[in-house]
Amino acid sequence: MNHLNIIIITGLSGSGKTTAMAALEDNGYYCVDNLPVELLPKFLELPIEERNSELAGLGFVMDLREKSFVSKHESILGGLRRKGYPYEILFLEADDRTLLHRYKATRRQHPLAKGQGIAAAIQAEKELLKPLRAACDRIIDTSAFNVHELKAHIADIAAKTKNYGSMQINVLSFGFKYGIPQDADLIIDVRFLPNPHFVPRLKPLDGANRKIRDFVLGKKISRDFLDRYLDLLDFLVPHYEREGKAHLTIAVGCTGGRHRSVVIASQVSDHIAEAGRQVAVLHRDISQG
Repeated sequence: MNHLNIIIITGLSGSGKTTAMAALEDNGYYCVDNLPVELLPKFLELPIEERNSELAGLGFVMDLREKSFVSKHESILGGLRRKGYPYEILFLEADDRTLLHRYKATRRQHPLAKGQGIAAAIQAEKELLKPLRAACDRIIDTSAFNVHELKAHIADIAAKTKNYGSMQINVLSFGFKYGIPQDADLIIDVRFLPNPHFVPRLKPLDGANRKIRDFVLGKKISRDFLDRYLDLLDFLVPHYEREGKAHLTIAVGCTGGRHRSVVIASQVSDHIAEAGRQVAVLHRDISQG
């Protein structure tokens, strides 16, 4: 389900998280409240999208009600980011006076209020959530919002995220001797990899041939490079999507554009496709002498 938009709502108790979730539901999101963060990766493997093609995205409310959320969110959410899941974390908060007023009005129990007053519980929660707050994509102060204004604000965020995951990615192999592609957004130079051009039996072949692929990928330096570069792309691509970029061109260059760049560009394209993204690969100079 890494095609779907994912919004994670967290923040201070009493800041309006339930209202924010309702706004997401009104905008076509499938929402889950208080899902343990350890279950999120498994949840995202469920075929929900296949049963509902009209789904705009997924929304999750996660906070201190789930005891391990603060300690485990960083590693689990970081793993999802590396796998290419496009998500945004919203941190809702309000000033102390507003939070106190809301608790008095609703008479609800603060999750940290056992053995202390609500004011002390609010301060304790703020301290616990400081690292999470710093890592969130958006911080929303709901102090001045009424219910309708907050729902409208969250609805606007949901509308702006509906194009996440629709970015078209093009992977292009090329030879530096024939010029750098002018439309490339990212260029990686793989001329440091062992070159089949200097192996007589391999020189006439191109990177689409299995013997060339086995030669290039059989080298430890090639495998180490791919591990690092694919990790970088897994980090970058969701951020480009989040900026609303419609097209992304990743160019991979070697000397002549026939051997190493073709193999590496194909590996990059396969990796992106495995993550469920739209990708096309073009070998610009594969037919050059």
